[in-house]
Amino acid sequence: MLVVKLGGSLLGTPELQSWLDMLAHLSDGRIVIVPGGGVFADAVREAQQIGGFDDAAAHHAALLAMDQYGLVLQALQPEIVTAVSDLEIAERSWQHRAIVWLPSRMALADDDIPKTWDVTSDSLAAWLADRLCAEGLVLVKHADAIDAAASIHQLVADDVLDAAFLGFAERLVCPVCVVGKPDHAAFSDRLACGPLPTRAF
Repeated sequence: MLVVKLGGSLLGTPELQSWLDMLAHLSDGRIVIVPGGGVFADAVREAQQIGGFDDAAAHHAALLAMDQYGLVLQALQPEIVTAVSDLEIAERSWQHRAIVWLPSRMALADDDIPKTWDVTSDSLAAWLADRLCAEGLVLVKHADAIDAAASIHQLVADDVLDAAFLGFAERLVCPVCVVGKPDHAAFSDRLACGPLPTRAF
């Protein structure tokens, strides 16, 4: 199983559809897509600033924002199916479908996930990859290019990855790959022909 996080900021870009089409075509039940938050999570941030509610409530709302973006991804590529639980992920995999994970139910059930803005879809993708014993974790960012020499620590320091990511990613035994939005063709070739490149911590 491969976990691929598609950033919310890809919404409205031609690259997003290219990623979705490629993942749907290549999945054969082996790929779980983690949606970012994008404009839906931005709305939660704005509402918190206006309403002054705490981070726990904002965390809950931001998870629902990821669910919303996941539904949008499924609408953009109808060959992809949604899943909200371990069982549904397994069932969709047996059906040889590409899967988009709607995270709120599973993530809210784990009290060990900090309820702060330090945890975004990056960390939740690592959490899911660990839970599924994934063969690899791919994080697709909005940037046109990601420095291939930058370590995970450096990407966190540069705010490319969220502040909590290291704590989740250090549990992983699979490769972590961080790519830019135009990299779908290269990723497709790599997925078809060999192992993913791994990024040093």
